[in-house]
Amino acid sequence: MSTVNPASSSSDSAYAQYSLPGATKQSTGAMGQADFLQLMTQQLKNQDPLNPMKGAEFLGQLAQFSTVQGIENMQQAMNSMASVMENDQSLRAAALVGHDALVEVDSVQLAAGAGASGEIVANRGGPIQLEVVDASGKVVSRVSVDAASDGPVAFHWDGTDENGDAVPAGQYSFRASSGTGTDTEALSVRLAAHIDSVSIESQGLVLNLAGLGGYPLSSIRRIG
Repeated sequence: MSTVNPASSSSDSAYAQYSLPGATKQSTGAMGQADFLQLMTQQLKNQDPLNPMKGAEFLGQLAQFSTVQGIENMQQAMNSMASVMENDQSLRAAALVGHDALVEVDSVQLAAGAGASGEIVANRGGPIQLEVVDASGKVVSRVSVDAASDGPVAFHWDGTDENGDAVPAGQYSFRASSGTGTDTEALSVRLAAHIDSVSIESQGLVLNLAGLGGYPLSSIRRIG
């Protein structure tokens, strides 16, 4: 005697096999718990008395259906949990609007004479040289800061070149280093910007920073 596969899509043929009325609702390609139990009951009624279904076979079918149903319930629970976590994260991110954030960027589009502030991550105490480079690779300004020890050191560039004139609007990058000669070492530069708004994108939460554009939450180094 054949067994019933709860994951089978041929539920109509199973109804016909045991002389059951067909399902009145449109088939979805899957059997529900009531359908499975009804077919199981009819299967027991119509089994061969000389070759009845073994207990292990009966329990195996029940276990198979329970496993499939358990997986579906778990998937629904996980989807609900993910939705709740996403909503909670969005509410928390909305509270960041109005704060300042520090983000590591290779280059940034600045308005004429806009200037920039942020911090340099020093590897030791001593003088640090910050260079502002335009899109052509020309160093338009240099800023010197002193680090008391290793760690973040604040800096500010007023948006002027070495002659004191406001730089034109364009793409600029910031390079920082410590030491001299062969002992020179590049340092990480983080720019500070105001968080104007928060967007929920396919890749996650994006913070829209004034003058810098949108950056994923994972790229933000500090909020203060």
